[in-house]
Amino acid sequence: MSDPVMRKSQFKIWFLIPLIVFAGLLVMFFARLGKPTEIVIDNALNRPVPAFDLPLLSNPSKNVTNADLPKTPFLINVWGSWCPTCVVEHPYLMQLHNQGIPMVGVNYKDEIDNANSYLADGGDPFLFSFRDYTGSFAIDLGLTGAPETFVVDSEGNIRQHIIGEVAAENWKSRIEPCMSLLTKLGQQKSDLSAPDTAKNIAEVCK
Repeated sequence: MSDPVMRKSQFKIWFLIPLIVFAGLLVMFFARLGKPTEIVIDNALNRPVPAFDLPLLSNPSKNVTNADLPKTPFLINVWGSWCPTCVVEHPYLMQLHNQGIPMVGVNYKDEIDNANSYLADGGDPFLFSFRDYTGSFAIDLGLTGAPETFVVDSEGNIRQHIIGEVAAENWKSRIEPCMSLLTKLGQQKSDLSAPDTAKNIAEVCK
């Protein structure tokens, strides 16, 4: 027969465990009060576009690499024909294309026939699109889900990450100011790594 004193001690321990856990949760809760809860995703920023060697959507027998990317500021847009928000976004991308905004498409986890039909029906806003059927490039890029857009400077560094669709509101408030600054700096052949310049880019391209 077990010792009554030992059984009583074990009961006290099991009774105290939930109280200790609850007290710990309360401490964590009050420690977070007044602090921002928004998660800022910036793992993609201020680094080069990841190296790739992937098939061209329009001609899968030909691969494209980083060397084929524009040498001026441009957008990388990750899209798929299966993506409902991409369909919503597409007409605005066509407007940007008609304004001369350079864009490269990353066709993400898509079937080639569906992707080409999508562009044939809605228009092709991209300088070119390449296939990322496995999604490995998009993961390296920092994608959280299609559609997403990345602003790249003239040196091939990612400066802005837009989650969700590109539309008139975020184009005017975020993307266009960033693109304009990067274009101006590129034309001036500025040193983009200079502290003051890098700070200016970070402030405008947030």
